[in-house]
Amino acid sequence: MDLSSSLAGAVPFRRAAALLAGVDADLAARVIAASGDVALVIDADGIIRDVALGSGDLANEGFEAWRDRPWIDTVTVDSRGKVADMLRDAGTRAPPRWRQVNHGGGDGEVPIRYLAIDAAHDGRVIAIGRDMRAAASLQQRLLAAQQSMERDYVQLRQMETRYRLLFDQSAEAVFVVDTATRRITEANPAARALTRSEARLTGQPFVQMLDEASRESALTLLGAVAAAEQSDLVRVRMTDDATEYAMAATLFRADRGSFFLVRLTAADAVAAIEPPDADRRLIDVLDKLPDAFVLTDDNLDILAENAAFLDFTQSSRRGDLRGTALSRYLGRPGIDLGVLVQQLRSHGAVRNFATIVRGQRGGEEEVEVSAVLAGVPGQPCFGFSLRTTRRVRLDAAPPGHALPRSVEQLTELVGRVPLKDIVRESTDLIERLCIEAALTYTSDNRASAAEILGLSRQSLYSKLHRHGIGNLSSADE
Repeated sequence: MDLSSSLAGAVPFRRAAALLAGVDADLAARVIAASGDVALVIDADGIIRDVALGSGDLANEGFEAWRDRPWIDTVTVDSRGKVADMLRDAGTRAPPRWRQVNHGGGDGEVPIRYLAIDAAHDGRVIAIGRDMRAAASLQQRLLAAQQSMERDYVQLRQMETRYRLLFDQSAEAVFVVDTATRRITEANPAARALTRSEARLTGQPFVQMLDEASRESALTLLGAVAAAEQSDLVRVRMTDDATEYAMAATLFRADRGSFFLVRLTAADAVAAIEPPDADRRLIDVLDKLPDAFVLTDDNLDILAENAAFLDFTQSSRRGDLRGTALSRYLGRPGIDLGVLVQQLRSHGAVRNFATIVRGQRGGEEEVEVSAVLAGVPGQPCFGFSLRTTRRVRLDAAPPGHALPRSVEQLTELVGRVPLKDIVRESTDLIERLCIEAALTYTSDNRASAAEILGLSRQSLYSKLHRHGIGNLSSADE
């Protein structure tokens, strides 16, 4: 082996002839085999005479069967020129260099990076190869990641272009305001024209754009939006401008920060789309009603509610309920709400339906529900009015109250009182009527009445006491 040849730029052994003169062939073979994943001994005709493999994976790819085959026949067509160049350069004793070629394998092409070194004066060459499949896999993954990033970047640029176009062409004045500093970070051309200021708006406090009387309302709206994501309008005026504008704000997050998207619209344009005064008064009355009211879509997801419904459900903010299912709060699970909605779809309205309301913190309240099916064809909605039954039940059934005395009175309780309560009321009614009849039959002789009823005297006295029938003396008890 020619130990004097070396890679370009590498530092070779200086005393190889003296120190390695006694190295036998077995040791040299082990060193060569350990220096790569595959080592080939090739004669002057380019025939592979021996193969050493450092990996069992390559044996599975058929590398071990290369003995006595031309090296150039083991590679793919596009790699044959590289093999010919390596064999030629090894014979000229030019500084060797690594070249990657592809071999045909059982599962596809196997990339191997070779270094061909002249081994003897008879033209023999040793080719040391390193398996590049892991590196090729990483390269493919890197390429796929780069392509994915490029696609995302293109989509982001397209979205930014659309956003910028909408932002700049909007007739409304739009400000982007930092939630922490309340300073303007961006403003569209309509906003710059509205302020009538030649100074740069970026970095300026937003409230400086407004007159003194409007600043408190604007700051209150921004605080409410930051806390509860409300979107109510407030009326404001710009500095040195008597025109009134409707201000709306929306909270959004970007770049690990939060911002307000503030829109200013001429008040007369907003008035054209606002509901009439009568409708606004109706909405205000519904919100202040002591009875709870909730509006849902056809899927029974909450669209709007009044303050009393927030109290029933133990909710602190309207945003907590919007879009949630009404079944989370109204009705016994799997029973009441289905029956109620079925009646609504069949008859259009339901009155005094007895059920319960469950709060977010575990509380329950017995209520009577009146509901109506409304909306336009294809977009129905449901309105539910809820009234607590605590006072009704206390007024109707105080201690010592008179029980219903007819079947008609009992059947009137269906739908207003749970079945188990009706059964208990019916049992008490029948028991009391039987005791009263026995006392009448025996002329108020309680010993005889107990015998007729098949009760002990003590049991009869206990039932008389429970139903409040007659006056029990101490001697009787």
